[in-house]
Amino acid sequence: MNQDSLHHSHSVPNDAVPRAALWILVPAAAATILGLILMWPSGVEDASSVEAYGTEVDGQVLTVNETECEEADAELNEQLQATVCGDVVVRLLSGEHEGEEAIVDIPSGPGAPVVEPGDDVIVLYTPDSVSGQQYHIIDHDRASALWALAIAFALAVVAFGRWKGVRSLVSLAITFAVVLLFMVPAILDGSSPILVAVVGSAAIMLVSLYLGHGWNRTTTVAVVGTLASLVVTVLLAEAAVNLAQLNGVLDENTTNLALQYPIDMSGLLLAGILIGALGVIDDVTVSQAATVDEVAKANPRWGTARLYKSGMRVGRDHLTSVVNTLVLAYAGASLPLLVLIAAANRPLEQVLTSQTIATEIVRSVAGTLGLIAAVPITTWLASYLARWQPKPKEPKAPKEKPGPKPKPAEGAWDEDEKFPPSQLR
Repeated sequence: MNQDSLHHSHSVPNDAVPRAALWILVPAAAATILGLILMWPSGVEDASSVEAYGTEVDGQVLTVNETECEEADAELNEQLQATVCGDVVVRLLSGEHEGEEAIVDIPSGPGAPVVEPGDDVIVLYTPDSVSGQQYHIIDHDRASALWALAIAFALAVVAFGRWKGVRSLVSLAITFAVVLLFMVPAILDGSSPILVAVVGSAAIMLVSLYLGHGWNRTTTVAVVGTLASLVVTVLLAEAAVNLAQLNGVLDENTTNLALQYPIDMSGLLLAGILIGALGVIDDVTVSQAATVDEVAKANPRWGTARLYKSGMRVGRDHLTSVVNTLVLAYAGASLPLLVLIAAANRPLEQVLTSQTIATEIVRSVAGTLGLIAAVPITTWLASYLARWQPKPKEPKAPKEKPGPKPKPAEGAWDEDEKFPPSQLR
């Protein structure tokens, strides 16, 4: 083998996971498992006020009978913004009156569902209703539509990604399981929301990345980069929340949650920031690790510094688009609120400093800063490990085994004798 081929073989990245990375991965995995065990919810009590609203049952619309609204109820209809009057015949598909038919009012008011014969609906059963009507249509039953969309989504992912698509679906299912079976119940059980978010995010990240991308050096770089970025995001988010003095109580939903359960709402806000940033951070770290790995394989003579510069150029372009994605995601989620604030014609300074808008600003800023930290950290790790080669172990020289002692010949010197035999003659 000549020198060029030897140099080339040492320059090609090795996909094996470095032993040094295990000093980070093993403690992180152990801490995550310990956190899951210690904070696993033992039992969450239902909110006492939920039963007062009634019981939801399934139903199917049989007929819809529209009539003219009575003039005597004109004032009430105007307050309720009811434009259609009449009744609906619904067949009950669950509950204690399953199989029976019920007559209910046509839903009216802002956001009321528009029903037609054959529609599957959710009906609220209130046996102690003051008005005497025990059933009310509150929403459409979307189970069939959602199952159809989920199946179409799964088929598309598998058709495009094949076995990797199957692994990504399994990791997605594990993500939902961690969120629904651990994180949400643990927060309701009284555990610290930020600790629950850190442990849950680490579990999701470790399982989903290795399951989706395999056990190799590139995935390990992405995992270590994501862990470091999550730590940075938590610290920055906590500093920003304390600086802006946000308490996490923003609307009616958060107010009811704070009244019914002993939850640290500011910690819940931090947990939401961390979980929201995780999905974008692991996308960036995986992309950066894979990019540097491909550049290293295509240019075997490039050193660590040149690989880092090349990876950072790609990372800056990627970061620009992802930052817009992150901010637009938060803005889209709060778009109705933004429209409501704009309609109130409040001064811009009051709008920006209100707790609701300030919370969205803190979400965007903290998530973006954690995202920015992920790019150089992951790029440097990928560049360094792409040119890292383990030191070859030098073979140990075999120890010489001592041979058997030669038997003394006749006339040999005996140790008990004072002089050698030749001198005694």
